[in-house]
Amino acid sequence: MQRIFWYFIAYSFIGYCLEKIYAAAIRAPQQTRKGFLLLPLCPVYGLAMAAAAILVPERWPLLPTAAAGAAICTAAEYLVHWLYEAAFSVHFWDYTGERGSLHGRVCLRFTAYWGFLSTLGLRLYQPGLALLAAAVPAPVTAWAWVAFTADWALSAGVLLRFHDTELLSLPALCRQLRASSQSSTSR
Repeated sequence: MQRIFWYFIAYSFIGYCLEKIYAAAIRAPQQTRKGFLLLPLCPVYGLAMAAAAILVPERWPLLPTAAAGAAICTAAEYLVHWLYEAAFSVHFWDYTGERGSLHGRVCLRFTAYWGFLSTLGLRLYQPGLALLAAAVPAPVTAWAWVAFTADWALSAGVLLRFHDTELLSLPALCRQLRASSQSSTSR
């Protein structure tokens, strides 16, 4: 379980970095692109790649690895989108209008990206990550679980209260809380 936790954390962080690079490259108006209030993590990447690391055999050839990675990661992306929508009434992404879109949650273009990224991750990063994850002392993992769980609870609270993914940023959340406080005192 410790190993899977570290896979999730590492790939969530890598995904966060990829999202920042992608947002800057396409000059996206939305630059937040994460799933937690404090930690720089994008959980869809963590869940998708942890699942791929567990389910895709190490010695598979490139094409089956890419196909399995694309399928596993796309399924995880669909699930994460559905969970965010069902639990918090929010959308972090919407592929409506994209070719092969399924309920705006997944699409063909990003399935192809998942195939490429998962193969890259499984071939280049996973062997070293597996060694690192196995070497992390149990107390460090315990403290990381505490920090992760606390941030998850704070993030869930923000999403449940405001239903706004842009507020998963301390400056934006502080502005919102000040505005809420000012409007309630002016009544």
